[in-house]
Amino acid sequence: QVQLVESGGGLVQAGGSLRLSCAASGRTFSGDRMAWFRRAPGKEREFVAAIKWSAGRTYYADSVKNQFTISRDRAKNTVDLQMDSLKPEDTAVYYCAAALLYGNAASGRYEYWGQGTQVTVSS
Repeated sequence: QVQLVESGGGLVQAGGSLRLSCAASGRTFSGDRMAWFRRAPGKEREFVAAIKWSAGRTYYADSVKNQFTISRDRAKNTVDLQMDSLKPEDTAVYYCAAALLYGNAASGRYEYWGQGTQVTVSS
């Protein structure tokens, strides 16, 4: 059974940093993409960042470029999202996704999803 478990969310002041981690179990994702999405209160879920597991190529939403960094640890089978210079508008539930079935990294369909972790940025 494949599971994605996010951790690292919490409450932080504007300008602060958080590091989210997504631990994958049940299979490896060699050749797949893993991604982070977020859903802010009252808004649609939106793409944040993705990484191609094998090559390490990264993709970012324009809104988080140069602010967030996605990385993967092959030994631990985890994907992390380092979030710096956080703003109140980054407040959302952040979800990890894995195994892109079709489409591109930002708008395609992923096979597996985590339960999400809350990130709240106070002003």
